[in-house]
Amino acid sequence: MNTTERLSGILLHPTSLPSPYGIGDLGKKAYDFVDFLEKAGQHLWQILPLTHTGYGDSPYQSFSAYAGQPLLISPDYLMESGLIISADLADIPEYDPDHIDYGTVIPWKQSLFRKAYARFSSAEYHRKSIYQAFLSFIRKESFWLDDYALFMACKEENGGASWLEWEEEYRVPTEEFKNTLRRTLKEQIGFYQFLQFIFYEEWLALKDYANRRGIKIIGDIPIFVSMDSADVWANKELFQLDPDGYPLKVAGVPPDYFSATGQLWGNPLYAWEVHQKDGFSWWISRIRHQLKSLDILRIDHFRGFEAYWSVSYGEETAIKGEWMKAPGYELFRAIQAALGDELPIIAEDLGIITPEVDALRTSFGFPGMKVLQFAFESTGESDYLPHRYKDPNCVCYTGTHDNDTTLGWFLNLSEECRDKVLRYTRCTDPAGLGIDMIRTAFGSIAGYAVFPLQDALGFGSHARMNTPGVAAGNWNWRFREAALQDGLAEALREITILYGRY
Repeated sequence: MNTTERLSGILLHPTSLPSPYGIGDLGKKAYDFVDFLEKAGQHLWQILPLTHTGYGDSPYQSFSAYAGQPLLISPDYLMESGLIISADLADIPEYDPDHIDYGTVIPWKQSLFRKAYARFSSAEYHRKSIYQAFLSFIRKESFWLDDYALFMACKEENGGASWLEWEEEYRVPTEEFKNTLRRTLKEQIGFYQFLQFIFYEEWLALKDYANRRGIKIIGDIPIFVSMDSADVWANKELFQLDPDGYPLKVAGVPPDYFSATGQLWGNPLYAWEVHQKDGFSWWISRIRHQLKSLDILRIDHFRGFEAYWSVSYGEETAIKGEWMKAPGYELFRAIQAALGDELPIIAEDLGIITPEVDALRTSFGFPGMKVLQFAFESTGESDYLPHRYKDPNCVCYTGTHDNDTTLGWFLNLSEECRDKVLRYTRCTDPAGLGIDMIRTAFGSIAGYAVFPLQDALGFGSHARMNTPGVAAGNWNWRFREAALQDGLAEALREITILYGRY
């Protein structure tokens, strides 16, 4: 991929959209946001991973690398499809319009989904075209859906516990026992297949709406998958595990800008020699699947394809680890051979980046990332300052989902650094710094410029999406409908035209 077009856009995960149902979804407000992007002259909508989140509600820790997030299914869509009735919405809990309470949202939505599935399973629905579409979906997607639906059904049977805590027959099932489970858990398996069908029907319709308005969706996948996932449970040989399925080594990063003790993610590491032996088929399948529902794919922690930080299972921090080499060149050559030379991939190349990582990225033409906030951590020169950019094949961000909002970040800088920010961006009022930072990003040579919606709205730290290394209180920010004013759209459109990104 080469960012030859000058484009710009907004980073906003759909969970942050307004909704009367406690969490943003793929219903009308998502379409309204696409309309706002069009009005504002934006051609990119960047989101976080769309996958089914697990413990901690992080989009980067999911039950599957393939399955969509059921919480994004819109109750209004279920109503329009005749799968629920107005009486089913009579018990909507009261929600905070500014934050998601997952502890309330998840059980309420699950209850609603069960009602929808009960109707969908009736003989009346079996005669409808939607049911034929469902049968077609489960046939086409069986390569991942079969394992995922069985995994989720087994998880239900085991009280929601991580699969590492299941009895051995569930934890390391024989093919014969899996077939028995498919018969005995048929109802639960069908429920999870149904949720994925509805999710992808709704998501692909929204994506098509955006694409027809000239807006590309930039999606996101973490390099690693969650330990408690269908991917690991069903493909143990692809990961560094002991014979009982427990990880030998886990993923993380050493101490860096975000954390003095590093970040211990705990994801199992790949058994790269096994992937290499079968031509990286799992990775090719994963990327192909993602590019069916996204236009551009940002891969989180790209540096892990050159070398990854390996920490022994059981360590309490990521400090004690070692860099291990990964077969990045062989992997991406295999993906190119299967999917084409021009892979629409953005490499998240933040953190400790070596010349070897840069060489891997540039050899495949993947644009890297420039984060403006990183440019002002001192008063000296920085490669993140726009006047230092050498290659337009990059994406300039004011900040990412892991950064504080621009206003919150600015208020925590030293006085000297704040002074440099104001002079560099020609900002006269810190309250409007978000827009001035957006203007600075747009004026850079970077092919793409992206900013979190919070920065356009001038929001402070209360609107931060994630604080790395902090376990609780993340991923729950929402904005209110009234925030997207025509005046804001016009201001963004004007900047976009001025800097040739329209």
